[in-house]
Amino acid sequence: MSADPNASSELLQTPLHALHLELGARMVPFAGYSMPVQYPAGLMAEHHHTRTAAGLFDVSHMGQLRLVGPDAAAAFETLMPVDVVDLGVNKQRYGLLLNDEGGIMDDLMFVNRGSDIFVIVNGACKHNDLAHIQACIGALCHVDAQFDRALLALQGPQAVTALQRLLPGVEQLVFMTGAAFNWAGGNLYVTRSGYTGEDGFEISLPAQAAIDFARALLAQPEVKPVGLGARNSLRLEAGLCLYGQDIDTTTTPVEAALNWAIQKVRRTGGARAGGFPGAARVLAQLDGTDPLPRKRVGLIALERVPVREHTELQGTEGETIGEVTSGLLGPSAEKPVAIGYVNLAQAALGTRVNAIVRGKTVPMEVVAMPFVPTRYFRG
Repeated sequence: MSADPNASSELLQTPLHALHLELGARMVPFAGYSMPVQYPAGLMAEHHHTRTAAGLFDVSHMGQLRLVGPDAAAAFETLMPVDVVDLGVNKQRYGLLLNDEGGIMDDLMFVNRGSDIFVIVNGACKHNDLAHIQACIGALCHVDAQFDRALLALQGPQAVTALQRLLPGVEQLVFMTGAAFNWAGGNLYVTRSGYTGEDGFEISLPAQAAIDFARALLAQPEVKPVGLGARNSLRLEAGLCLYGQDIDTTTTPVEAALNWAIQKVRRTGGARAGGFPGAARVLAQLDGTDPLPRKRVGLIALERVPVREHTELQGTEGETIGEVTSGLLGPSAEKPVAIGYVNLAQAALGTRVNAIVRGKTVPMEVVAMPFVPTRYFRG
């Protein structure tokens, strides 16, 4: 999911647009599309339903790409500080497209499907990502945009119960793996992943099958529709970044505390170290030879006051030390939670900082993320 401050007045529609209207969704501009922010039940009910049962999300605004050819994995690896070459068939990984300064152009998910590398990029970035990938590696592999395909996310502890009625065998997947399925003549590709911190699935399918498949899921007693509002509160409680808000081209992976996404083989001393845009800066930050100017941290407010994005963070002496990039009253955490950037000196767990909310000081503490335990199914 990605924030788009420059949403066009000529909004696009996903293949599920008519169904959203039928279900009473409140539609808003997002990443150039008309998207459901919530349904009549409301954001809080949708959030809690996803945490306890299964929520169905339309994420068809996101971009789907195929990289095809014997050199596709090696080529794609030149764009990211991530191990693509060694990824097993039907295994999925989180990736980061970087610019020459090591800034994050987009974050994405990709799967080695054997016959291709299947990539899912953020909606607001997809056309730029496509142009960038085509320009950089289009001579090394075939880049096939599938922006007309639909993408659904079914998230929550009962997602597997509902989905296996439609797609028997899907329960055999574990976190960050995928498989092809067929439903009513349509070719589906399903991964056991998502952006809520819960167990769940993302389902790529032909646009013409999307409404019927969504209706079949919504007919299951565990499943209810969920909009962008609850998607945001769920991902924030899971400590997950929103592109354009928590990470962007001014942020390196190390500043964003995404070191875990850079495998050993791509780091200093690794078999395929470096060789990606911004490698000198990113590896120096990883190695500690280039001190970090700031770091992404989790924060909880010590008073029941929501602390939202763009709120200034100050040290105990009143000096500016950073800014909140995402924040809200966590429906499951039952306290105000936030993600933000602070100077390295204030990034240690347990550090007290102050947020300035409408001119008043709100004490906060740097804490570990996620704010709510994740429940991914690892087998």
